[in-house]
Amino acid sequence: MRILWLNTPLLLPLDKGGKLRTWHLMRHLARRNHITCISFADPKQLARHREAMKEVCAELVPIKRRESTKEGVRFYASVARRLLDPVPYAVGQYRSGPYRRAVRDALARGGFDRVVCDFLVPAVNLPDRLPCPSVLFTHNVEAEIWRRHAETASNSVRKRLYRTQWRRMLRFEGRTVGRFDRVLAVSDVDRDTLQRLYGDRLTAPVSVIPTGVDTSYFTPAPIDSAASKRLVFTGSMDWLPNVDGVQFFCREVLPIVRAAEPDVTLTIVGRSPTPAVRRLGDDRAVEVTGRVEDVRPYFARSAVYIVPLRIGGGTRLKIFEAMSAGRAVVSTRIGAEGLPVEHGKHLLLADSPQEFAAAVLTLLRDPARRDSIAHDARALVTERFDWGAAALHLEASIAETERLQHREWRGVSSPDFGPVKPL
Repeated sequence: MRILWLNTPLLLPLDKGGKLRTWHLMRHLARRNHITCISFADPKQLARHREAMKEVCAELVPIKRRESTKEGVRFYASVARRLLDPVPYAVGQYRSGPYRRAVRDALARGGFDRVVCDFLVPAVNLPDRLPCPSVLFTHNVEAEIWRRHAETASNSVRKRLYRTQWRRMLRFEGRTVGRFDRVLAVSDVDRDTLQRLYGDRLTAPVSVIPTGVDTSYFTPAPIDSAASKRLVFTGSMDWLPNVDGVQFFCREVLPIVRAAEPDVTLTIVGRSPTPAVRRLGDDRAVEVTGRVEDVRPYFARSAVYIVPLRIGGGTRLKIFEAMSAGRAVVSTRIGAEGLPVEHGKHLLLADSPQEFAAAVLTLLRDPARRDSIAHDARALVTERFDWGAAALHLEASIAETERLQHREWRGVSSPDFGPVKPL
């Protein structure tokens, strides 16, 4: 097949879960299919990674864009400019004339069998009509993330802001999923949520593409005495659900753990920590690393991997990576949502601060229990969740997509979104 694949950020460096998922799947797809990828790209990152992108696409069409940090005057000015935009901020900031022209030019050249929109965001730049079957690959149900933000926000101003963004995302996402000939979800939970929220608009088939992990890259390492009291979390530290999660853990869970085990420490590993995350490092028990080239040494220097997320969607690749690396996991139920894991066998699940602290202490104090959970988790991902198998599911779903002739593909940036129920 000849596939036109639409991304927002350049896949490299592999510093986000969504990038990792797409990279591994595209790498397998590219062996048997011709992929043209249109993507925003920071010029410096493009110069560094353009050659390596040939592993996942035969042709790369970069659209120059510098990613801004989620802080400072420029960021808040950008947010303020879009307060009245009917399109949610997370989508509107990627609306781009050069990107739209690149898509139109590629389609005008012809020859594509499928268009794949990777994540919801690139859809804002699609033309009114597409000449071939189209696929939307949803890594999350975006409206659910914003709903959970609104539910957990304690600040009244932020709660109102999140509610506004939730409503806009619900409208935009609902219109968008109804424009594609097939929708892909990353879990049964997300598939069911899409059908529950958008069943009246979602007439295309929804296929589930399983999450995978590179088990030859993430391999177990023994836990020595120096690591026996260390906890670790990995993730993009400018993604709001991760920021909320580590703040929740440091403020409400870690004090309980340290009251029982004073030597316990936490390492927060990930790109672009916000000022709020960096301030967590003021605590002598917390280390904030920022971006690292390789997360594996941090797995090796820890005893327990934590996933204290209260907000999120899709599936967490970080959990499978930790499992493959032989680390026992404690997660909230939202953190492990959508993954086929069993509490007490593959990980421990806990939601309240007291329950989460108790689960962490159990694994720190009982090495035999910790090793048993880590062993069963490693066996699960090794036997069932190789990226090659996931890519075969993806390729089959794309190939089976048929054009829905009874409707036209129309732009999705219109303010005419219809009514939304209050949160």
